Amino acid sequence: MIVTIVNVYVKKEHIEDFIRETALNHKGSIKEPENLRFDVLQSQSDPTNFVLYEAYRSEEGAKAHKETTHYLKWKEAVEKWMDKPRQSNRYNIIAPNNL
Repeated sequence: MIVTIVNVYVKKEHIEDFIRETALNHKGSIKEPENLRFDVLQSQSDPTNFVLYEAYRSEEGAKAHKETTHYLKWKEAVEKWMDKPRQSNRYNIIAPNNL
């Protein structure tokens, strides 16, 4: 399983725009055959901070996600609304699978 956590800071005036476009990306992503989870979170203490939690069955599935129409549309739309470049980190699953 491949997990990526993406941290995004959005300009205040584009929070609703970001939520709208990200919801569309979410809907497309959860239909991908290799997708296990695609969560979109907004910080309670800083509403401009969003976290995307993406889990795919394999490296190939995670790579295929970046080639989908919904992802490419999302990436192009939201880039100009970001306060700074998004950061993504890959993680290995320890629990529940590997204990």
